[in-house]
Amino acid sequence: MRQFMNTQTGHSKTDINPPRWELFPHVADMGVRGYGRTIEEAFSHAAEALTAVICDPTEVEVRTPVEIHCEAPDVESLLVDWLNALVYEMAVRQMVFCRFDVRVNIYFDSAALEATVWGEQVERERHQPAVEVKGATYTELKVYRDENAGAWIAQCVVDV
Repeated sequence: MRQFMNTQTGHSKTDINPPRWELFPHVADMGVRGYGRTIEEAFSHAAEALTAVICDPTEVEVRTPVEIHCEAPDVESLLVDWLNALVYEMAVRQMVFCRFDVRVNIYFDSAALEATVWGEQVERERHQPAVEVKGATYTELKVYRDENAGAWIAQCVVDV
């Protein structure tokens, strides 16, 4: 049974835990924010928020896997590269994604991400895409561990 997820936060109606993701308004664009116990979870939930900008993530089925690899000089840039890789794959494959298995490696002078993502072809009638995301930006870009909340937060603004 699939639970309905609020389209503004990754919080189910029956969940009492903190949200996994949320959207925040930014002038004419939209901010995406992912939360997680690990940096991988935060990146995964930021990707889920990216999907939520386009359509209801609970309406996307796990059908086709896609491999994604990114490298960047730091974790903040890695988040932008990760989300832009997803935007690219969505555009080229005409897909939306709903499941994200993310692995992040942080090195002395760089960061790398390997992910397998699952989704399906866009069906306009069923998914009802609201907007096309053009790309992730460096605006409001933050990736950090909030010690008070005990959670990683990964966020940026996406151009719609």
